[in-house]
Amino acid sequence: MRINVSQQLKEPIGSVRNYEVSEVVDIAGGSRLVQGEVRLTRTNRGILAKARLHTEVEVTCSRCLSLFSCPLSLDIEEEYFPTTDVVSGASLPLPEEPGWFIIDEHHILDLTEAIRQYALLAIPMKPLCGEDCAGLCPICGHNLNQGPCGCLPQGTGSG
Repeated sequence: MRINVSQQLKEPIGSVRNYEVSEVVDIAGGSRLVQGEVRLTRTNRGILAKARLHTEVEVTCSRCLSLFSCPLSLDIEEEYFPTTDVVSGASLPLPEEPGWFIIDEHHILDLTEAIRQYALLAIPMKPLCGEDCAGLCPICGHNLNQGPCGCLPQGTGSG
């Protein structure tokens, strides 16, 4: 998800550009359609990217082990720093703090890595295919969402 920001880097601090995006991004080992809005604001150091994006990833339910499509909402807020002066073409120093994103020497701001990182953080630790997921039978392993199995309920039997 690449945006050329060369003109915006020449504009005064506070200038804003809004974009509607709909692109495929590689997330969690699969290509996923990512859609939403991106707002780019010129800062004193670079470009602040704020995005509200939506996508889906394939995950495994933590109860029944079925694959399902999990919707994700991503609220991205990252500042991107230019590596090259837009007027002179001279190299620019990068910030001291860790974890920054760059605008490349061609003045392209690439949201792809930020989207990937935010999506990975947004995937639930224990995803459920549904709030009412019945899980698996602890005896035979049957998916109880597909109906009851032939096992006797626990706690019954002769003894």
